[in-house]
Amino acid sequence: KYEELFMFMLKVKFLKSKKRNLNQGYPKEIDMEKINSFIENLPFKLTQDQLTAIDEIIEDLSSKKVMNRLLQGDVGSGKTVVAVIAMYIMYLNDYQSALMVPTEILAKQHYANIKKLFKDIDINVELLISATPKKEKEKIYEELEQGRIDLIVGTHAIIQDNVSFSNLGLVVTDEQHRFGVNQRGNLRSKGKQADILYMSATPIPRTYALTIYGDMDITNIKTMPMNRKEIITYLKHPNEIKDVLTMIKSELDMHHQIYVVAPLIEEGESDLENVNKLTRQFELAFGKKYKIGMLHGKMPSVEKAKIMNEYASGNIDILISTTVIEVGIDVKNATMMVIFDAQKFGLSTLHQLRGRVGRSDLQSYCILISDKDTARLKIMTETTDGFEISEEDFKLRGQGDLFGVRQSGDMTFKISDLKKDYKILMQAKKDAETFVKHNMMNDFPEIKKEVEGSFDLD
Repeated sequence: KYEELFMFMLKVKFLKSKKRNLNQGYPKEIDMEKINSFIENLPFKLTQDQLTAIDEIIEDLSSKKVMNRLLQGDVGSGKTVVAVIAMYIMYLNDYQSALMVPTEILAKQHYANIKKLFKDIDINVELLISATPKKEKEKIYEELEQGRIDLIVGTHAIIQDNVSFSNLGLVVTDEQHRFGVNQRGNLRSKGKQADILYMSATPIPRTYALTIYGDMDITNIKTMPMNRKEIITYLKHPNEIKDVLTMIKSELDMHHQIYVVAPLIEEGESDLENVNKLTRQFELAFGKKYKIGMLHGKMPSVEKAKIMNEYASGNIDILISTTVIEVGIDVKNATMMVIFDAQKFGLSTLHQLRGRVGRSDLQSYCILISDKDTARLKIMTETTDGFEISEEDFKLRGQGDLFGVRQSGDMTFKISDLKKDYKILMQAKKDAETFVKHNMMNDFPEIKKEVEGSFDLD
């Protein structure tokens, strides 16, 4: 087991050191006076974790090496503003930045927030999504190529073949696990020596982070902004639906908004049936007094955007939806998330859904409805710490099916198990670091041959 894990960690460490030596970054000046002034003029105070993350990024950007960093932290922990400061450093150095996100809703939201943060700075920020009109797209393509756009925010529309940059210096990918390796690579290849910052609101268990992201530096943001209250989570049996409806009503009476998530599809039943059925039930209970909206993946994009905009502007009180709301919807007045058949969802999805509420100083709630009192659901009621939840998820589900998406063969071991053999892994990691640091590869030709044969270093 040790031998297998040692060889794995050695390959990871060797790749990391090779990447560092091969990849010489663009030269950058770090103007601390301007950076500190920008931070001081923000409409909120940064947390200690955010300041530490900024220091680590500044250290990367001021070195000669290309940055390859993963910034992870819970929904609402303030990762975006950290990325904005990295983009500001690039702007001060006359380089372009690109922020790629998985959904159009999230792209529009980031674009609006970034424009606000840069309102007093002469920086040209543009939005590029599939829905951008053709004429406008062509203008953006031309301005990107000529270097007139400093920062582009978009979906995978920014990695199309006809998009080229004048001098792309920083690539930021949000919710990075939702993009394939090729998509991330496509964006990176738009700049010759671009620095890379990945952001994830799905914290990765330490064991996994050491392996799957072993060639990256990792920054964690654990503290939440000061005015945020912890989301109170309840586990309710379907028999207690009356209690749930009473809780919903008390939030509606305070003019707050509610999310209701329909259960996952059963075989032979469509996504639509679940959403339609729940909508009919909620219309009966609340329809006379409150406006109810419905959202699901089969709707045309235009209709989805219309419903989301109505909810965001407060015209819809209860939004009944599938998990399409899991990523990137920021409605500060939404204070309750109700999830039906919660046992059908992975912990990571439940945590992401819960993160749709609690986005202001209002007390927020999450209600999990399930007839199965599982250990997984109990964890949700005991902690709102995404890092803790990801560790528990890992213990319960193991390495193979993390986040509900089976990782490709790179994580399969013949005799080792990352969960059971964690101590051996830690020792293997330590020894592999020593091996690479002291350049011991030449003393062991067989090992050198196997390690170097694993990578196409071009």
